[in-house]
Amino acid sequence: MPLLEIKNLCKSFGGLHAVNDLSFSVEQGMIKGIIGPNGAGKTTLFNCIAGSLQSTAGAVIFDGCPIHRLPPHAIARRGIARTFQTIKLYSHMTVLENVMVGCHTKSRGSMVAGMLKLPFTWNEERSVRTAALQLLDMMGITSLADHDAAHLAFGQQRAVEFARALALKPRILLLDEPAAGLNMHETAQVGGLIRRIRDMGITVMIVEHDMSLIMSVSDELLVLCFGRKIAEGNPHDVQRDPEVIRVYLGEE
Repeated sequence: MPLLEIKNLCKSFGGLHAVNDLSFSVEQGMIKGIIGPNGAGKTTLFNCIAGSLQSTAGAVIFDGCPIHRLPPHAIARRGIARTFQTIKLYSHMTVLENVMVGCHTKSRGSMVAGMLKLPFTWNEERSVRTAALQLLDMMGITSLADHDAAHLAFGQQRAVEFARALALKPRILLLDEPAAGLNMHETAQVGGLIRRIRDMGITVMIVEHDMSLIMSVSDELLVLCFGRKIAEGNPHDVQRDPEVIRVYLGEE
């Protein structure tokens, strides 16, 4: 059984069909790349999966259970994490605190227990801090733990966002243009990191305009155009699909 199934998904904004009768599946442990021209519906698709948008019709099935009517926090608790095109860090918090926010989705302590400083919350907070520091070490940014997130370079902010998403201990990670704004060296580092995440047993879906990156990391590619699927398969075959060349890559 696939880890994620999208069945006849539709999302409309008035007369605009951003996602139009879309169906596909994602197997456990794969990297699924999603490409398409601007306005193809890629980010809208991610928003429907993560719960920040309610689909107009169709279903999102995660691990055999429908999730398309659940709120975002419930979907996150089930094991779906995401990053964004525009980095969304808590600018008034340190790097470590930003990552610890992600860890707290798996914590047992309530807000009241934390306010009362009950003994078990002390141990839990130490565990959360340790887990967050381990993720910063994985990203190579431990030295930035006490820095304000707002004052980091763009590539460093992207690394913090990755660490915070991984702090949820997701089963599937949605990456929305992770190479946006990065230079070639940073993009190559992101590619290596995505493979490491997959090797950790985390399924990855990635939307990306950097074709060299998405072709090199993806096990399968899905191509969208005006909200519809026009091709799906291994990157080698998709790259040579006449319809993909016509509507996305262009013809000579």
